[in-house]
Amino acid sequence: MHSICFQATGVPRSNYIFDSCSPALAISKPINLRFCGLRKEAFGFSGLTHSSSGRVRFSSRGHSKKVSASAESNGSPPKSFDYDLIIIGAGVGGHGAALHAVEKGLKTAIIEGDVVGGTCVNRGCVPSKALLAVSGKMRELQSEHHMKALGLQVSAAGYDRQGVADHANNLASKIRSNLTNSMKALGVDILTGVGTIVGPQKVKYGKVGFPDNIVTAKNIIIATGSVPFVPKGIEVDGKTVITSDHALKLESVPDWIAIVGSGYIGLEFSDVYTALGSEVTFIEALDQLMPGFDPEIGKLAQRVLINPRKIDYHTGVFATKITPAKDGKPVIIELIDAKTKEPKDTLEVDAALIATGRAPFTNGLGLENVNVVTQRGFVPVDERMRVIDTNGNLVPHLYCIGDANGKMMLAHAASAQGISVVEQVTGRDHVLNHLSIPAACFTHPEISMVGLTEPQAREKAQKEGFEVGVAKTSFKANTKALAENEGEGLAKLIYRPDNGEILGVHIFGLHAADLIHEASNAIALGTRIQDIKFAVHAHPTLSEVLDELFKSAKVKAAALSHGPVSEPVAV
Repeated sequence: MHSICFQATGVPRSNYIFDSCSPALAISKPINLRFCGLRKEAFGFSGLTHSSSGRVRFSSRGHSKKVSASAESNGSPPKSFDYDLIIIGAGVGGHGAALHAVEKGLKTAIIEGDVVGGTCVNRGCVPSKALLAVSGKMRELQSEHHMKALGLQVSAAGYDRQGVADHANNLASKIRSNLTNSMKALGVDILTGVGTIVGPQKVKYGKVGFPDNIVTAKNIIIATGSVPFVPKGIEVDGKTVITSDHALKLESVPDWIAIVGSGYIGLEFSDVYTALGSEVTFIEALDQLMPGFDPEIGKLAQRVLINPRKIDYHTGVFATKITPAKDGKPVIIELIDAKTKEPKDTLEVDAALIATGRAPFTNGLGLENVNVVTQRGFVPVDERMRVIDTNGNLVPHLYCIGDANGKMMLAHAASAQGISVVEQVTGRDHVLNHLSIPAACFTHPEISMVGLTEPQAREKAQKEGFEVGVAKTSFKANTKALAENEGEGLAKLIYRPDNGEILGVHIFGLHAADLIHEASNAIALGTRIQDIKFAVHAHPTLSEVLDELFKSAKVKAAALSHGPVSEPVAV
């Protein structure tokens, strides 16, 4: 989430953590935060395929329909089935897959061991957006300069902590109810209990203390998501040392809180806490804040989101031990140098938020019953989300989507992966282009991105032998932004001048999370800059920031003859 949004539910299935990387995509490593929304199909080409033996290999394109039945040694598949599709996990990914399956005429069941909606709805992006809405209003009302510039006079702004917490909880309850009702209305069976794979096309589920039920399905999707990761040496008490799960309850607003990790989760909570009056200290293991963002966007965001606010930071350090406050003593944080591992400093604060990433929720799934071993807790899959066993063979009729496979840890990516799987099992081959999936951080102003960062694009260009072009536009020249007195912002386009291919777009500014979709859809559809330049945008709107951005790109004359755009990489 980034936005703070995940898909997991229940008790941690894994103790593994993933590494942080680009917020826009995760080619070699998954990112540490996810976001809600997308149900749009995207196009790409195979990054993986398999040989006639069923063994997975890397390939530039093409695929075979043949799969290995290696799992059959654990039991024969049933001859008739209770369902066409069973989904383990009712988060955003499972919900999206279930709805699409019903639309395709599949008899569908979804197994949920906790509550419908997963982490995204109950402990992630939904309640966090409620808190961020409050922080945005508070920040605006507290800005005397901003109000005077608009000719407004506002008395001292205040807030009721419990009222704010109730707003977040009520929103989560409403969305959870909506998701449940939508599935029931369409005929999706909701099976309550922890789901476990017991053999090919067989799943058991049930509550603790009650007999298990066994159901069968032509196809099974794992969609169990992730949970907050807590490094060794950190003691979480849920009161003074907390994860994002606890923080979203807003049981207190500490005077001084340390946030371990300056990615999406940390950034958004820094926005909330400082707006509500807290002082914040970031603790970041890397040498710069906001790792993974495009460096130019990150530099501007730090100047606006961190430097003017009550935020200080320590970079290049690990928090090796955090002790909760007790017996009148504060929270104690012991820091060491990230490179030398030498003791660096000791902090005493009122509270600490652990925002170090997410761990896949995959233990106890019964994967050993189909000869599958996780990799750092993640379920191995190919580019079509088909599960791969220990021998490198595809497990027939078994898929894994969302955080549990680690390809791109965003809620809407999980939903898109689920839709892609349903397309496949109903006869239409589909590979999702992850480079077209947008991400956003809902700070004030917002940050959004899709595709490659500039360093990633230049590395790719060096390997493949093409030039990289960069275009930028400022919000300071946009009429709507100036009318709102919100002219701070930048949009950045990374592209290929030789053929007009869009490699990446990064936006920092007012409503950046909404603006990014024009760029993400362009990448998904293969739209070239020379064509999107002719798109008409309403005036005066913020969308004109992107209009000016695309028009400022310098595409070579040869590309104007509609030469081919290189195929995007499916990751």
